[in-house]
Amino acid sequence: MIGIFGKYKNMKHWIRSVLEVIRAGYPARKLIVIGVTGTDGKTTTCHLIYEMLKSAGIKVAMLSTVAGYIGGEEIDTGFHVTTPDATFLQPFIKRVVDAGMTHLVLEVTSHGLDQHRVMGCNIKIAVITNITHEHLDYHKSMANYRLAKAKILRGVRVAVLNKDDPSFAWLSSKVDRVTKIVSFTKWLDSRRSLALAGDYNRYNIAAAAAVAQILDARYQILKVIKNFAGVPGRMEEIKLGQNFRVIVDFAHTPNALEQVLFTLKQELGAKSQLIVVFGCAGLRDHSKRPLMGAIAVKYADRVIVTAEDPRTEKLDDIYKDIAAVGSLREDDRQKAINMAVKLAKKGDIVVITGKGHEKSMCFGTTEYPWSDQEAVKKAIKMLK
Repeated sequence: MIGIFGKYKNMKHWIRSVLEVIRAGYPARKLIVIGVTGTDGKTTTCHLIYEMLKSAGIKVAMLSTVAGYIGGEEIDTGFHVTTPDATFLQPFIKRVVDAGMTHLVLEVTSHGLDQHRVMGCNIKIAVITNITHEHLDYHKSMANYRLAKAKILRGVRVAVLNKDDPSFAWLSSKVDRVTKIVSFTKWLDSRRSLALAGDYNRYNIAAAAAVAQILDARYQILKVIKNFAGVPGRMEEIKLGQNFRVIVDFAHTPNALEQVLFTLKQELGAKSQLIVVFGCAGLRDHSKRPLMGAIAVKYADRVIVTAEDPRTEKLDDIYKDIAAVGSLREDDRQKAINMAVKLAKKGDIVVITGKGHEKSMCFGTTEYPWSDQEAVKKAIKMLK
């Protein structure tokens, strides 16, 4: 037995997934599953695909970082979860089938792939948005990280890959011979909603559009991107009558932070300032911290570093790694947001990154209720 299974890393996850697939009756075999992975853009791409297919009259469900959606029902997936364990995932897929759905859009992480959580999900169309620096605390190297991402390509009918991403050629070499490769590049049509601002969203749109074309939903593409309301915690603007803008975004990787700050910097007036509130999670990839600190200092006029799920790690150590020269430090995230809002003048942009849609923050080993959106609303109301 050991000889058969010894080659599998994270064997307990593999065994659990096998058992859950059997227990649920392998429900994914009755669906067309679209799996979406990548360092950044997964959630937005999933939501765009979901809306395009739904608009085309396709019976589609979705499981993303934000929540699960089956028909009109929204299902909470828990704290800090993107790809849930098989004990949640397989029963969820069974519910999708029992509800009469024919398609499922599934957001997939490198952890989920490496730990065999998506075993038995029967992914037919695999999308990889991009591969940049992230999760090296777990994967140890970019080579291992790429290998984990590439696992989504096994056995799929179609691989949708970003032609402009440095990993494109390597990923293309990893697909099965019977797999069709569909490449995408930056979406050039300017007709899109404000929720899809930024160059990086042009790639998210293009990835989603590629899937829509594969599944005969091409006539819904423009309608959806023109009316897209956005995803909670992704460039989400909080408007309470203030004379400056406040944006909440999930950006928690170097690439995502740079894309968001670059985009917002382009939207500023000549005399206006960009103010960023951010941090780095404890017990996670240390190597990305100085990269994010440098990016924040490069693009923002004012930088406030604060707590973001420090867990059991000391904030002093996290801030030392970030090393954002000239930044302000405020350990209390509510006070940090209050500070940013007070600093803002007419025409400025305040952006709070790292938490996005999440509803809790981890201190020590305890999850405490938290919402950046609610914290922003409190801070703005204090001005009045």
